[in-house]
Amino acid sequence: MSSPSPVQIREANAHLAALHLRVLELEERLQAAENTVREQAESLIRKDDQMRAATQEITETKDREISFLNEKLCQCEETIKHYQQSIKERETLVVQLQHRCHLLDSICKSRATLDGMLALMAEAERLGPLGGIGEPGMANSPLTDLESSCSPNRAGPATDYCSPNRVICNHKDFSLSEDDVDSQDMDDMGFGTTV
Repeated sequence: MSSPSPVQIREANAHLAALHLRVLELEERLQAAENTVREQAESLIRKDDQMRAATQEITETKDREISFLNEKLCQCEETIKHYQQSIKERETLVVQLQHRCHLLDSICKSRATLDGMLALMAEAERLGPLGGIGEPGMANSPLTDLESSCSPNRAGPATDYCSPNRVICNHKDFSLSEDDVDSQDMDDMGFGTTV
C-alpha cells in the first residue's frame, strides 16, 4: 500500500482544520443558545415571582377590603335595626297621641255643656232652699224636688246626679289614663274659675 501524497495530506489537513472550525462555531452557537435559554428561563422565573407577589398582594388587599365591607355592613344593619326600633316607638307614641287628641277633642266639644251645667248648678246653690215650705202651689213642685235633690245639704244618692264629677265619670266614651286624669283635674280647676 502506497503512502498518501503530499497533496492529499494537505487536503486532509485543510479538511480537518475546516471541520475543527465548524465544530468550534457550532459549539459557540450552542453556548449562545444555552445562554439565551438560561436567560429566558431566569427571566420567566423572575416574572413568575413578580406575578406571584402581585397576586398575593392583590389577594391580601381584596381580603382587607372584604373584611372592611363586612364590618361596614354589620354597622349598617345595626343602624337599620336601631332606626326600625325608633320608628316603632314613634309609631306607638303617635297612636297614643292620636288617642289623647281624640279625647281632648271630645272634652272640648263637651266643655260648653259642662260650663252651662256648672253655671246652672252654681245658680241653684246661690238660690238656697225655699223660704216658705207651706206656700200654696209650691208643695209638690218638680222644681222644689229638683232643687232639694241638688242641694248640698240633702243626703242621699240623688246628689250624685248633680255632681259635676258624675257627668265625666259616667260618660262611657271616655277612657282616661293617669295623665288624662291629671289633665282633667287641671281642666276642672279651669272650669271652677269660669263659674
